[in-house]
Amino acid sequence: MKTPAPGDAPSPVLSVQSLHKRYGDRSAVDGLSFEVGRREIVGLLGGNGAGKTTTINMVLGILEPSAGTILIEGLDLMRRRTQALAHTNFAAIYAPLPGNLTVRQNLRVFGMLYGVKGLSARIEELLVRFDLVRFGDTKSGVLSSGEQTRLTLAKAMLNEPRLLLLDEPTASLDPATARDIRARIRDFASQGEGGVLWTSHNMYEVEEVCDRVLIVSRGKLVLQGDPRALPAQYGKATLEELFIAVAREPDVLEQAEARS
Repeated sequence: MKTPAPGDAPSPVLSVQSLHKRYGDRSAVDGLSFEVGRREIVGLLGGNGAGKTTTINMVLGILEPSAGTILIEGLDLMRRRTQALAHTNFAAIYAPLPGNLTVRQNLRVFGMLYGVKGLSARIEELLVRFDLVRFGDTKSGVLSSGEQTRLTLAKAMLNEPRLLLLDEPTASLDPATARDIRARIRDFASQGEGGVLWTSHNMYEVEEVCDRVLIVSRGKLVLQGDPRALPAQYGKATLEELFIAVAREPDVLEQAEARS
């Protein structure tokens, strides 16, 4: 990530402040605050039920927060939903595109939904960029998992988003394909004005890709920092060890942070 000059820090792509999501007496997200900067990849980590997907769904406008604010490119998602979401897109391996449509048809349908100008040229550009030209007229349902992931990412790039939300984008992919996908996402983050919020359970991947990580437990932000430096601050050898410790005993780590 490029470091801005002092006094010249750009505004964040995403700003989340005091975010809450309650279901009756249960808090799925409890006062979460964080930002995603430009040209930054931020990992949102936590065990099952920690609140990651709920947070992603609120940022996508799928769920309405119980309290708090979400700003995307400075636009309040609750007040200016359409304009805010125009700067956003999403990809996840568990959300493949309609399998009965060809690769080009899928990109055209979603491009029309996003109101992409010069859509035909944009589709051809993305087919080249994601190595999908030879599959243009192939139904997406018969593509391999790696090819489907590249298609999902191409779809996510159609509207040239400033905020890219990725939920387990490389899950179940073979190592070579996952490495290729990581490289494509790093290119997106480094070459424009966008930022990425990335959830993953693969700590080795997170250490390689993310500039910063947010570790949540029980809907609260417990730890954050450089994924390569954070473990040593809490006496752990790896990010995976730290992740497991947070999942098992978040209160112990919070107490250790308070004493430091």
